[in-house]
Amino acid sequence: ALFCESTGGFGYNSDGQRSDPGNCGWRPPLLATDDADLRRKRLNAELANGRLAMMAIIGMFFQDGLTGSPWGDWSLYTDSPLRAFENELGVQEPVGFWDPVGFTADGDLLAFKRRRCVELKHGRISMLATMGYITPEITGKFPGYLSPSADLKFADVPNGLAAVSKIPALGWVQIVAYAGYCELSGPTTRAANTSDYSDITPGDYGFKVLTSDDPVELTKKLNAEIANG
Repeated sequence: ALFCESTGGFGYNSDGQRSDPGNCGWRPPLLATDDADLRRKRLNAELANGRLAMMAIIGMFFQDGLTGSPWGDWSLYTDSPLRAFENELGVQEPVGFWDPVGFTADGDLLAFKRRRCVELKHGRISMLATMGYITPEITGKFPGYLSPSADLKFADVPNGLAAVSKIPALGWVQIVAYAGYCELSGPTTRAANTSDYSDITPGDYGFKVLTSDDPVELTKKLNAEIANG
């Protein structure tokens, strides 16, 4: 490594001037060409592949340290706290149990249930919001008036965020009231208190939308809800 650094001048030419990035005094046959466009293409490919290789080798080091195998054989890493959650809903191929930030690294089951409750609620809201955002674009709007007293028709309300400025004050009151009802009618929990979740089933608000008498079909539907949410 020292030879490679020293023979490359540590980024400087022999006259003491800064060298071009990557110019170590020799031209690799596969990158060298007299065609300026082709040369730029090859050098861009070198940078892109080099960045990928840096990520890959760090990932292989990490996996080797955890499992004893640079290919990350998960079956070898039997001491991981993530094993506590590998059979939970949402664990699907090809990524398996996916927690890139490491929220579940401590293996805390109640903390996991709290986050899963929040994930399901926000996922459901986001799916409804997505449908509400795109449906008017595809199928059009309701006929008639949104607010007869304000002479406001559904057709007069623009799509997307522009609709915010058109909603009457009483409309906002209804939206806030419904959101409050959804919050208050669910399980009562204290902020950042995981013990309240010991007897709560994530996503269970007293009515069943996704249900089936077939356990396999039910699991498939609930996994789809988490993935789509």
